[in-house]
Amino acid sequence: MNNSNKEQTNDWWRDAVIYQVYPRSFSDSNGDGIGDLPGITAKLDYIASLGVDIVWISPFFTSPMKDFGYDVADYCDVDPIFGTLADFDVLLSRAHELGLKIMIDQVLSHCSEQHPWFVESRKSRDNPKADWYVWANPKADGSPPNNWLSVFGGPAWQWDARRRQYYMHNFLVSQPDLNFHHPEVQQAHLDNMRFWLERGVDGFRLDACNFHFHDQALRDNPPSQVRDNKTVQDNNPYGMQAHVHDKTQPENLAFLEKIRSLLNEYGAIAIGEVGADDSLAVMADYTADGNKLHMAYSFNLLTATYSAAYIRQQVEEYEARVKGGWVSWSVGNHDSVRVMTRWGGAEATPAFARMLLAMQMALKGTPCLYQGDELALTEADIAYEDIQDPYGITFWPEFKGRDGCRTPMPWQADQPHAGFTTGKPWLPVPAEHAENAVSVQDAQQDSVLNYARHILAWRKKYTQLSRGEISFFDAPEPVLAIRRDLAGSTSLLAAFNLGNQPVSFVWPDAQGANTLSKSGMAGQSHGKTVELPAYGGWFAEII
Repeated sequence: MNNSNKEQTNDWWRDAVIYQVYPRSFSDSNGDGIGDLPGITAKLDYIASLGVDIVWISPFFTSPMKDFGYDVADYCDVDPIFGTLADFDVLLSRAHELGLKIMIDQVLSHCSEQHPWFVESRKSRDNPKADWYVWANPKADGSPPNNWLSVFGGPAWQWDARRRQYYMHNFLVSQPDLNFHHPEVQQAHLDNMRFWLERGVDGFRLDACNFHFHDQALRDNPPSQVRDNKTVQDNNPYGMQAHVHDKTQPENLAFLEKIRSLLNEYGAIAIGEVGADDSLAVMADYTADGNKLHMAYSFNLLTATYSAAYIRQQVEEYEARVKGGWVSWSVGNHDSVRVMTRWGGAEATPAFARMLLAMQMALKGTPCLYQGDELALTEADIAYEDIQDPYGITFWPEFKGRDGCRTPMPWQADQPHAGFTTGKPWLPVPAEHAENAVSVQDAQQDSVLNYARHILAWRKKYTQLSRGEISFFDAPEPVLAIRRDLAGSTSLLAAFNLGNQPVSFVWPDAQGANTLSKSGMAGQSHGKTVELPAYGGWFAEII
């Protein structure tokens, strides 16, 4: 499977579409109620039918599952609930047969407390891995060394009686942070990544990639001057600090360059998750100059904020800051309330879902779809007794956690648990999800699923939508008006009505533009006037 020394010779990923699979909830092959690798393999034909290019698979590594795989206990093996390494090899081979690239998660900043590295590190202050994690002495009064907070609530420090020191954890207490200032830690992770590259994976999604390094002086974070933190809920004190010392340190740039050098040996790619006080600036830094990440994404379009002006602002600010880098815009993933509920509200319609899909295809960057987005799934209402997410348990009831967007994929409407499993699913399948199962939407010509297939295929016909420069027209709210220009090609116009009432507006560029009706959007133009139905869209080509 070794394809080393194969230099990356093109930037095909700029034209691609990513599809995220959350393994626990995708398809269960053995009836234990938890999705697995053979289940994913069995559904690869379905994924390929969507017209996507890259499949991002969330963690399936050995783990105690306290954070459902984002607490890794062995970076080079598959957890038995998901299958075996042989199962992964079969999945990878079948994906490649179908022309799909496989991108797997890498959770580098932290691991499980059960990882052998940490088990050894906490034994003493002088063992070979004593400095592989972020350990610090208490203050004179026994309190933590500084004021850093955990994303999941409470201090970012946990007392360890064996070493009589605190260890740092940006997330759960059971997820100690590795010390990236130690060169052996960096090399260990590069070796782990090489293990998967040797097996033939096509790339990595780097979890929390700006959390790798910390300020070695352990200085306190100052209070935040911003009250609209996009990475946490309003009731989480984490948002009250400016995170200038506990993450996003300058040393990370050199480490990302090391990762890029490794990836270049195999022609592989990497996309980074950025959760920062100024995510757009970090995304620009991390994708600049072609020697770090290929792409990055943030939580900026994964928040409750929703308006044409807001979306335009995020895109324009990134474009103004980036130096040759690339972005991936996503409106849904395993950490965020389903976009149909978050942006669409209780009355979200299939038209709203189709408009969002078309809008993602019109933005400059690599679109990323989360499993179930193509079915217009809504956020599931999970009862407290069914909650699995420790984040939700801590902040209940104001924040119910992430389980509502992680419920199982509905495959067959007429089967128990919508065909996800023959056993009891780890999270319940809502009745309204079963009603929108793949089996139902496959048979409906005008379904959201079939529109997703259509718009992804249609986008591939217009290089302007993947390669063109992007600019915006000052249209009235709730209209997002976009222009894509590519040298040597005609220019494209796109307009989207983010509201539930018809709207028309004057756009001088529309004069003489040819409406591209095959986009499947119902908007139209008359001279300089563009008319959009509720949640409608319009694509046109300037002749």
